[in-house]
Amino acid sequence: MDLRYSAADEAFRGELRAWLEGAVAAHGPAPPGGDWDERRVYDTGWQRKLYDAGFAGVNWPAEYGGRGATLTEQLIYYEEIARAKAPYIGANFIGMMHGGPTLMAEGTPEQKAFHLPSILSGEHVWCQGFSEPSAGSDLASLTTRAVREGDEYVVEGHKIWSTRAHISDYCELLVRTDPAAAKHKGISWLILPMDQPGVDVRPLPTLMGDSHFCEVFLEGARVPVENRIGEENDGWRVANVTLRFERGSAFAQHITSMRTQLVGIWDVAGRTARGGSLEPALRRRLGAFDAEVETLWRLTQMCVSEAAHTGMPALVGSAVKLRYSELYQEIGELGIHVLGRAGLAREDVGGFPTEEMMHDYLWALQFTISGGTSQIQRNIIAERILGLPRERSA
Repeated sequence: MDLRYSAADEAFRGELRAWLEGAVAAHGPAPPGGDWDERRVYDTGWQRKLYDAGFAGVNWPAEYGGRGATLTEQLIYYEEIARAKAPYIGANFIGMMHGGPTLMAEGTPEQKAFHLPSILSGEHVWCQGFSEPSAGSDLASLTTRAVREGDEYVVEGHKIWSTRAHISDYCELLVRTDPAAAKHKGISWLILPMDQPGVDVRPLPTLMGDSHFCEVFLEGARVPVENRIGEENDGWRVANVTLRFERGSAFAQHITSMRTQLVGIWDVAGRTARGGSLEPALRRRLGAFDAEVETLWRLTQMCVSEAAHTGMPALVGSAVKLRYSELYQEIGELGIHVLGRAGLAREDVGGFPTEEMMHDYLWALQFTISGGTSQIQRNIIAERILGLPRERSA
């Protein structure tokens, strides 16, 4: 794996950096939290600008409208996006990082032709309908059913933790199509159109005062059979393809952004330190965190490299996801510790970025659960990477 940057790579960096300097400022700040209609406009507007400039889907093959960037160009892209503090893909995350890549790997030519251009340009927003109230970590226990009636499936069930479902056009949906089969064998992966009778989306308030998580109640919702990805009852295999994309390079921008987060904590710590000098213990902790972020970035490079050679995300993505999610929480806690009493506020206090640091702290709480809990990641690492015996069933 040779990840040295060539003259051509640096030329790409210069092109991207120059474009970001103007585009980020022109796009302006994100709308207030909670206004999800405006947030969709903001996020998809940024996606459209990336698309028009030729930077959308930097890792997507050119045949699907992406840039078809080299491995090193992909890494430079993540570095420069974080450096510029560019808007996150946000509302378009599921489509760009999960749905689109799954379609490329498993979809029919007709499915690819219809959905991939609208995902890439930001025209259509996707959400995920995997977890249920009684099927989270044990996802194969899902009970949402789809019964085939002619050329359609009729869906009944209840999904939860569907991020941004209230502003989505489509949902990547796991359903049980054969209740008599073993639980891993009777599942199918469907593309659910959200704008139809029988789909009831209810936002869930969070500690942050926001409502990006949703419940989705399905009562007689209909999905054309042509919207099934893969064969009927082969959805568990397809779902694992999706989850590997979710745990592979999907967090690359977050990891590079953690460096910026650490710099902000260092700045606040310096401004609040007695005598203007950081305590040795705090210096050591910040240094250790910086080293861990660098390690995660190198692992991410390895994941991207393997994906470039095999066409599939690396299993080691579970290790990246595991440590990233826990490190994000540890860095967020350190930020609140450094703020001291100012950390009790949700708005900036005394010239400190209290609102941003509090947001980072609260936002981090979800990551050891979303995308597969830390316990699930440890099982995957033990069984699929280290080759240890599988966990015994109860």
